[in-house]
Amino acid sequence: MTDAYLLPIKTAAALFPLLALALFLPTAVALYRRHGVMSRGRALSLYGFLYYALSAFCMTVVPLPRRSADMCGRFAAVADPQLIPGNTFGDIWKEAHGKVGVNALVLQNPAVAGTLFNLLLLLPLGIFLRYHFRQGLRATAALGFGASLFFELTQWSGVWGLYACPYRLFDVDDLIVNTSGAMLGWVLAGPVARRLPTLETLDGRALARHPVPFGRRLTALVVDLVGYAAATLLAVVVSTGFGVGDLVLWVPIAAFAGWFVVLPYLTGATPGKRLLLLRVVPSDGASGALPLWRLAVRALVLGVAALPLLAGLSFATAVLLFEPSLSGLLHTAQANGEDAVYLVASSPEQAFVAMLGVTLLVAYGLRTLRHPDGLGPHETLSGLRNEALPHTRARRPLGAVAVPVAVTAPAPVTVTVPGPVAGPVAVGTAPVAARATAPREKTLTSV
Repeated sequence: MTDAYLLPIKTAAALFPLLALALFLPTAVALYRRHGVMSRGRALSLYGFLYYALSAFCMTVVPLPRRSADMCGRFAAVADPQLIPGNTFGDIWKEAHGKVGVNALVLQNPAVAGTLFNLLLLLPLGIFLRYHFRQGLRATAALGFGASLFFELTQWSGVWGLYACPYRLFDVDDLIVNTSGAMLGWVLAGPVARRLPTLETLDGRALARHPVPFGRRLTALVVDLVGYAAATLLAVVVSTGFGVGDLVLWVPIAAFAGWFVVLPYLTGATPGKRLLLLRVVPSDGASGALPLWRLAVRALVLGVAALPLLAGLSFATAVLLFEPSLSGLLHTAQANGEDAVYLVASSPEQAFVAMLGVTLLVAYGLRTLRHPDGLGPHETLSGLRNEALPHTRARRPLGAVAVPVAVTAPAPVTVTVPGPVAGPVAVGTAPVAARATAPREKTLTSV
């Protein structure tokens, strides 16, 4: 029974690095846009949640059965969903074989162990929803029920059509127990959340040290390089299709100038910086349009550091796709480094350019990190730097406190009333001092 739980955990551990790498760039973009910084605490919490979610999913589908002609017959017992609440108690009594005792009914009962596992399955979800996502108990119950329903439907549908019939039982009791586990996790997270610093506090500390974090600028640069590479590839394909192959060599240069010079001149930022809520401003605080020559210097220095790596990767991709003898090599070479040795030996120029690009980028990054203000050579030489725009979760401070303002009532008015008692009568009230509250100003904090 232990192996049934260890195999999904091992599967999740094997898949997690690939999933984390694939989601790193979108995750970084989302965190920087929402919080202005990707602090270690928030990144650790988020990737911990990602690994937990992957493990929980693997628990519901792994091990996958072997496909065979008689598969639906072998799993005929779980073909119909179990929709009667409380059926678990009958399973517990059935597994006890009619014996009354702690061992038979609890300690050595597989149905109790399965129910306890279902309770623990979504317990971490409640903890994450309360601490990381700041959700209440009702939202946690709804999300826990939704996650459990997704797992049950995955099993009932044969992993969404991967198998012709279900190989695990859809049980309504699992929905109830899973949801209860998520709610229990939310309750247990209360004392822990009160002792740990909030993620917003960790974000604020990181922003106080680095108004524009290096990781935020690096993420914007990676987005720009990916976008530039895609735009260049598209431009090359289009120019080749129109029969202007003689201009293909100038396409990368024109695309680089348009992406890193023309667009910042027109809009104040590259697409990557705009996505990360950054803009380019003069270091001396001057206003107006950015000088073209400064943008050109900035792009030129940045290109010297980044383009060799892109060129090396492009050459390596071309070798992998079009090298005629590579397909035979992949069938015969063993996993002992022969592939890499072959590529380097057959394409030494490409390998040198790729290694040069990696070396330049590493040296460039170290130089930027060692600068007192965290500025890169392209920023110091061009006189342009990054400025962070308010992120979507920037705190909005309260406006000015209430200011006492004296409000005086009108002076008494004297009138004459005819009748037995004639004479002036004062109508009105004495001056009264009242307090008026100044309107609150909603402004975004600067970062």
